[in-house]
Amino acid sequence: MKMNSRMIMRIVAIVIVAGVLGWQWWGKHHAQNGSIGPGADTGVPASAASTPAPAKPVKAAPPATLKVGSLMLTACELKQLNSSATTPAFCTKFPVPENRADPRSRKIDLKLAVLKSDSAVPDKDLVVYLAGGPGQSAIQTYPELAPAFAPLRKHHDVLLLDQRGTGGSNPLDCPVVEKQMKQLGAPDQTLAQRVEQVGKCAGEVEQKSDPRFYTTTGAIADLEAVREALGAPKLDLVGVSYGTRVAQHYAAAHPDAVRSIVLDGVVPNQMVVGETFAEALERSLKLQAAACSKTPACNQAFGDWYATLRQLHDKLKGEAPQQVTFEDPYSYKPVTKPLTADNLVGVARMFSYSTITAALLPLAVDEAAHGNYAPLMGQSKILSGDLSESMQGGMQLSVICTEDVPLMKPRPQDADLLLGTELIDSLLAECKAWPHGPMPKDFHAPFKSSIPILLISGERDPVTPPGYADEVLKGLSDGRSLVVKGLGHAEPMYAGCMPDLVDRFVTRLEPKKLDVRCLDKLGPIPAFVNFNGAAP
Repeated sequence: MKMNSRMIMRIVAIVIVAGVLGWQWWGKHHAQNGSIGPGADTGVPASAASTPAPAKPVKAAPPATLKVGSLMLTACELKQLNSSATTPAFCTKFPVPENRADPRSRKIDLKLAVLKSDSAVPDKDLVVYLAGGPGQSAIQTYPELAPAFAPLRKHHDVLLLDQRGTGGSNPLDCPVVEKQMKQLGAPDQTLAQRVEQVGKCAGEVEQKSDPRFYTTTGAIADLEAVREALGAPKLDLVGVSYGTRVAQHYAAAHPDAVRSIVLDGVVPNQMVVGETFAEALERSLKLQAAACSKTPACNQAFGDWYATLRQLHDKLKGEAPQQVTFEDPYSYKPVTKPLTADNLVGVARMFSYSTITAALLPLAVDEAAHGNYAPLMGQSKILSGDLSESMQGGMQLSVICTEDVPLMKPRPQDADLLLGTELIDSLLAECKAWPHGPMPKDFHAPFKSSIPILLISGERDPVTPPGYADEVLKGLSDGRSLVVKGLGHAEPMYAGCMPDLVDRFVTRLEPKKLDVRCLDKLGPIPAFVNFNGAAP
């Protein structure tokens, strides 16, 4: 759950599929029929020689429309961010009232997509992907997660619904203010400046939307309306990060509509989003550091790199920002930016989300400690540059300011941690400038259910550690929690054999009988000891 614009990074996996069109049939057929050339003596009667070859079967073009329930969807292509790859689907817009308590209120369009199963006769239950954030678009992020859903799609259709306020569902964006923030250098603004910009953004958003109604409660009502329009199929919910909150609340409101639930990066209902992030990050970093100390090559190269990280952070925090020139990771042209302690924290936090980037963290920290800030600054540029593509900040504020900040308390005990109290301080201040609606009375009550549920966690998750899944498991009569060693946040879903395990669970609905021994083969990528990679 990516909470701060300075701390956002997306890990994009690009799959390149090469197609080969062969002429074997053409060559073989014409050779058998004596395609030697005009005037040649083939020994075959002219009438036979001139008989046209049987026409090659032509594959039918895919349908341009798809009727599901009362909805008519049109063929579309889902674009993958930072790639030319696309995913074929069927899309439509679905109008809903912005204010669910007033059916006569302003109508907004939700964007949804259906991905057809590989099977000509798919199972009747429908798989639904619920994206994270809060603020991510299910339609925009699905192509990156497609490998995780591949086994499920062999016999299930998949529904992608952009939650209200994200992607193609009336996004709560403020392009004028966002342009101003970019020009000012948003990552380097003071808290007072950011609060001022949040207030201006709210004013811009309110010209077309009412931010009070873009919360989890409205989203689950939207999903139920879409389900009914699609013919009221049973749903298999797959929630990732913040999507696990949506899944739990939807299942509590509509238990008869849900057949199974998979939660990856579990958010308990009791959790106040953002309040424990500093503590969770510290835990993750210490696990990473402990693994390095147990690996001779890593320990020899970096020693206690966590201690180095803290020393570097204290040094940067106590001095004026340094102007650092480095190669822009997008344009490859030299750029000069100020280096701050916040840059360091942002990279350390977001690197910890995935084992792929966590493997680079000790090296990046060590290089910075020795005066080479280029790797650190390059990654910081990527983090701040991907905000507009990966996260809808307005919807994020609507959710957190309504559902979490009212219960959020200052945590002075976090002052000595790497992330410190800054995130909480920022949220408490920014939410005073952002409109928010009422929170249901029992919103943070523990989730209880008899629905078959599979909980998945990464051992080193820096935001929703495995203990959070244990909290949810207490309220489940038919649930199971799986922890994948060495992995981070919301990445176990597509790791190794996990997609097949998820498919097996959804098919059989027997979480406690799953044979999960294949997960023992998974683990973290060893830390890079230099830019050539890990030690052999």
